[in-house]
Amino acid sequence: MKARQWLTGMLAMIMCLMLAAPGASAAPKTITIDLDGQTLESDVSPYLTAKNVTMVPAGVISKGLGASVSWDQGAKTATITQNGTVLKLKSGAGNAQVDGKNVALDSSVQVRQGRVMVPIRFVSENLGLLVDWNQAAQHISLSTTAVGPEVPVPDQPSVPSVPAPTVPAPTVPSPTVPAPSAPSIPSVPAPGQTTAKPMKGVWISTVYNLDWPSTGSAGNAAKQKAEFDSLLDKLKAIGFNAVFVQVRPSGDSLYPSRIVPWSKVLTGTQGKDPGYDPLAYMVDAAHKRGMQFHAWFNPFRATLDGKTTGLAANHVAVAHPEWTVNAEGKLYLNPGVPEARQHIIDTVMEVVNGYDVDGVHLDDYFYPSNVTFADDNAFRTYNPSGIASKADWRRDNINRFVKDLGGAVHSAKPKVSYGISPFGVWRNVKTDSTGSDTAAGVTAYDSMYADTRTWISEQWIDYIAPQVYWSLSFSQARYDKLVDWWVKEVKGSGVKLYIGQGAYKVGDVKQSAEWQSGEQIINQLKYNEKYPEVEGSIMFRAADLTVRNPGNLAGLLTFYYKQ
Repeated sequence: MKARQWLTGMLAMIMCLMLAAPGASAAPKTITIDLDGQTLESDVSPYLTAKNVTMVPAGVISKGLGASVSWDQGAKTATITQNGTVLKLKSGAGNAQVDGKNVALDSSVQVRQGRVMVPIRFVSENLGLLVDWNQAAQHISLSTTAVGPEVPVPDQPSVPSVPAPTVPAPTVPSPTVPAPSAPSIPSVPAPGQTTAKPMKGVWISTVYNLDWPSTGSAGNAAKQKAEFDSLLDKLKAIGFNAVFVQVRPSGDSLYPSRIVPWSKVLTGTQGKDPGYDPLAYMVDAAHKRGMQFHAWFNPFRATLDGKTTGLAANHVAVAHPEWTVNAEGKLYLNPGVPEARQHIIDTVMEVVNGYDVDGVHLDDYFYPSNVTFADDNAFRTYNPSGIASKADWRRDNINRFVKDLGGAVHSAKPKVSYGISPFGVWRNVKTDSTGSDTAAGVTAYDSMYADTRTWISEQWIDYIAPQVYWSLSFSQARYDKLVDWWVKEVKGSGVKLYIGQGAYKVGDVKQSAEWQSGEQIINQLKYNEKYPEVEGSIMFRAADLTVRNPGNLAGLLTFYYKQ
């Protein structure tokens, strides 16, 4: 029953409640809680107000019953929406609104230790939960069906209840999404961690100074450090536990390299020393906050345009133009040239050997899609296996690179996680019967020559994080159908699956209606919980959550993550 599943997730955080009888001086007693006879334990406890009202974290409502929960920091108001019913609870107010009507409350929403707390009986009665309070045993029994006369739990005893609606399935487009289960899903542990946690990652783009550093901080080390600290603090407050920072935007670096020049994003001039080691600072800053740091590399992108003017003398496009291809006005390293592939591996290994990073991360910049790529000469010159098809040869080049880089990383530091975030569609079912039920115009296998299936089956990578940047109702590439497909791909392989999610689309007027609410992302996260194979997600990108924050998406994620 969905209510039972929700409550398991909701009250997995509740272990005990220290309760003293009103006016008594004795030590508080411990209250135990169960759901349909199952004991619920957690390190997060509710508490009792002066008016004898039991308060529990509001974020758990989002986790269960498919209800939407949001927090307006300015108005100090929590809004809980489900099946057309809207509850509004304002901090300090003596009443709440239920579908626009005022209902008196002894205690409304409160904020304690960064958690928004709501009265359990008020919310429970409006969401269809039955509560039984055993005074002698100091025990709360929560049930999804009637178990006998309901005895009031110490919470809102005098407030008239609103008729409880039938508990609906989560409001996620087809297929129906089961409510989440309680156990945590393991992920890549950060240094010093002993308990695996779900991946709650976010990409931090440095190219074009998108997320960090700001253009106004060019050449100012102190300002860049302060900006990064502030960014991490905001992301951690939302609930993220890992950052994937772009350290090689375009054939350059955000660390002192013997091979490639300093990135332009640091000072405004490529090759100019910023006066400190940004990567060392960022790794340390992340670890101080208990966050993982994954070094994100754009492997084959060399420049953002086809020009070499303004590039440093040791930039690969200047030092080795024979390794590059101009495709639609951008320079790419040619994956068919063995020396070019090794050049990238060498730059990555500088980071692996020199820094305490938790992971090495590649995005989908392999071969550019749907453009002419002039590699006929390389096809003739570097084809020792005599592969007849250029498409197969290109895939072989990428496979060699993925395998060789993984071998180098794991040989140097076996505990460093190595993963790739490819385009979200491998192949369409109309092209390949084993592909996904999609009709995408671009596919990883045919357009970017990324043979992700081989990477997984050969276990060359530790995780795969497909960029599934579509909604649950987008017919050409539905989010749920793609998650289903990727789950089947990794099942039994030992390769972890994280889902890349398009937070950047939320609130964008150019996107379709379903993207105008942050609930699209929350519903996607809930869908992920259908599968134990989905061990977390990575959001693209940081500024969309910390600066733009459409529809209070950061607040929605805070409720979802911190329950």
